[in-house]
Amino acid sequence: MKIEIPVNAHPSPDVSFEAYEQKFKALADQKRLQILFELCQRGNTCVCDLTEIVDMPQSKLSYHLKILLDANLITKETKGTWSYYELNPAEIGALLSEQLCCIFRPRDEHSTNCC
Repeated sequence: MKIEIPVNAHPSPDVSFEAYEQKFKALADQKRLQILFELCQRGNTCVCDLTEIVDMPQSKLSYHLKILLDANLITKETKGTWSYYELNPAEIGALLSEQLCCIFRPRDEHSTNCC
């Protein structure tokens, strides 16, 4: 689920923050941050290589990858029996975008841009 908030809009009281909550919860773990860092450095990476890179058994790695996938922070491509993971640059870039910025910064009375 993707929430789109216009740059100059103020969120109404009924705005669902569930999508952002899921993304930030996914980021609130050192191992998942390490996985994201490695994917950023290496690009498209096989799960078989990630187990060695992050020094984690595949079962635990799969748990963390699922959380990152559910938060849409990474993408998965299956080739044969192997899964390859990659950062989702659009979602990573949007976390600190003007859209999110406008939710948490008060609008300046003299400016049309809230950020």
